Amino acid sequence: MEKKLKFFFDKKGDVLDIAIGKPKEAISREIGNDVIIRIDQKTKEIVGFTILNFEKRFEHKARSETLPITATFCQTEELEAEG
Repeated sequence: MEKKLKFFFDKKGDVLDIAIGKPKEAISREIGNDVIIRIDQKTKEIVGFTILNFEKRFEHKARSETLPITATFCQTEELEAEG
């Protein structure tokens, strides 16, 4: 089943939150480097993740960051129609 990513950024707290599909209750687990994943307790699926100190990571424009997250992407019909 296709799920869309929903991004929420709290500038004051410098926190980027990404929900996979509709945001839902989950258990949070820090996986390192200020990255937290959220896991659905019933299905054990990852339903989102949070990156703390998001803007601070990129204060120096030449700096890049690798996060301990792997994703699979595909193009949706919506995007194909625009191209």
